[in-house]
Amino acid sequence: MSDHYTFETKLLHNKHKYDPATGAVSVPIQHASTYHQENIDSFGKYDYSRSLNPTREAVEEVIAELEDGTKGFAFASGMAAISTAFLLLSQGDHVVITEDVYGGTYRMVTTVLNRFGIEHTFVDMTDLEAVEKAIQPNTKVLYVETPSNPTLKVTDIQAVSALAKKHHAWTFVDNTFLTPALQKPLNLGADIVLHSATKFLSGHSDVVAGLAVVKDAELAEQLGYLQNSFGAVLGVQDCWLLLRGIKTLHVRMKHSSGSAFTIANYLNNHPQIKKVYYPGFEDHPQYKIQKEQASSPGAVFSFELHTEEAMRTFVSNVELPVFAVSLGAVESILSYPAKMSHAAMGPIARQERGITDALLRLSVGLENPEDLIKDFDQALKKTAELQII
Repeated sequence: MSDHYTFETKLLHNKHKYDPATGAVSVPIQHASTYHQENIDSFGKYDYSRSLNPTREAVEEVIAELEDGTKGFAFASGMAAISTAFLLLSQGDHVVITEDVYGGTYRMVTTVLNRFGIEHTFVDMTDLEAVEKAIQPNTKVLYVETPSNPTLKVTDIQAVSALAKKHHAWTFVDNTFLTPALQKPLNLGADIVLHSATKFLSGHSDVVAGLAVVKDAELAEQLGYLQNSFGAVLGVQDCWLLLRGIKTLHVRMKHSSGSAFTIANYLNNHPQIKKVYYPGFEDHPQYKIQKEQASSPGAVFSFELHTEEAMRTFVSNVELPVFAVSLGAVESILSYPAKMSHAAMGPIARQERGITDALLRLSVGLENPEDLIKDFDQALKKTAELQII
């Protein structure tokens, strides 16, 4: 597809806009696990669907184009994508990683990779001096999550990628919160961009999927080898649902991000709210960096009430958001990081990262933001009554 088209047009008009065999305006779902070969000496493009499947190949090509990468890979979950990328490392290697990273990634690094002799150092990635100080002779990966989950810290991808190259290391970036609709890490120097495609890319709370996109062809070959070896590939039905979800990514992100700005401002001025974590505020410490490297602060933010009791009262009284694990769906999702996304962290580790027992994370969906504000307002009035009684 021609590069002169805009991102939102490329979501719909790519090599997979219709099936060349039938003209069907939908990617065919190929359920075959194996493929007939014409002779013993030369196999066709497809032989076994763990290695390559036409439906999975379609979503992999689409995400590679959207992220401006060389090759895309689809996995059974976001953690399968992240874990397979970590398999590029070997015993004795070292990872420098965002300190307030997603709980599943934290668990993988601290309880799985360490068993295989892969070391790690958590660091505040917003402090470049601290990042460079954490780099060791055996450091092979700088792992970035930006904006971070759930405190929405913003890492300078270009600066961290430059540091990684200086020390002959790779940069991995988790781009789940913003997607290529709002941020393209590979164009800022990253080597691998990772997604929990369960979230905004699929967008409908009906798919569990992971994606990875690589810039360098040689690195892509290595990751492809690991994808085939490890085998945690995405099933064809989920590939098709993911492709369908991606088509509406631009309009969903635009609406949800705009609503997030409106709701975050409302909460930021409410006396029952202690703090709002949102990179769209001018007083956010990394506001300037976020504005330079992304086209929007996104549709996710966190907010803290004054006490755990107030938080519990609020959650018990809101009506519109789904109270659940996950984010990035058409419906707004309210989450409690301490017991959901970051339950893998111990209480001390959570407190060190600002993940208090009164902190909530909101992923804004496609509702009218004024309806969400009305709902929040009535729930916050209930929390105010706690102080009166």
